[in-house]
Amino acid sequence: MSDDLPLGAFRFFVSLDAADAYLPAAQAQLVPFVSAGAFEQCSGLSADLEVLTYPEGGCNGFVHQLPVRHSWGRLTLRRGLIRDRLLWKWYEAGLSNSLGARRDGAILALDELGRPVLSWTFRGGLAAKWKGPDFAAMNNAIAVESLEIAHQGLEEVLLA
Repeated sequence: MSDDLPLGAFRFFVSLDAADAYLPAAQAQLVPFVSAGAFEQCSGLSADLEVLTYPEGGCNGFVHQLPVRHSWGRLTLRRGLIRDRLLWKWYEAGLSNSLGARRDGAILALDELGRPVLSWTFRGGLAAKWKGPDFAAMNNAIAVESLEIAHQGLEEVLLA
């Protein structure tokens, strides 16, 4: 695969073990087979720097842009509802013991052959919002659950 071609967004996996982002390619290819479940969508991989505009008197050519604070978007994971209650149990643990419920994790983007090519780790993730499926008797659709993870930062991991 050439480095200048766009990466397909449909091949990825999410792990609640940040160490998975550092596995050699051959071992990383096995992680989806032993993970608790696959996700159909992962969104919210984002960061934002709040900027304060400060106009200086007598300086009419520009307005100062001062950095204030940095924030991270919530990661949202969506998957078809399965009987394994791992996501719900994690959310439930945070209701009574938020400090003990923090998890680090990893998001790995894969190439066409299933090898990891890019990855990010997140630190101190809390299961901040769980949403169960919407049921409709007239629709023949898959029941989908989602989980929002509030975290303390992302780090891009360079893969060899």
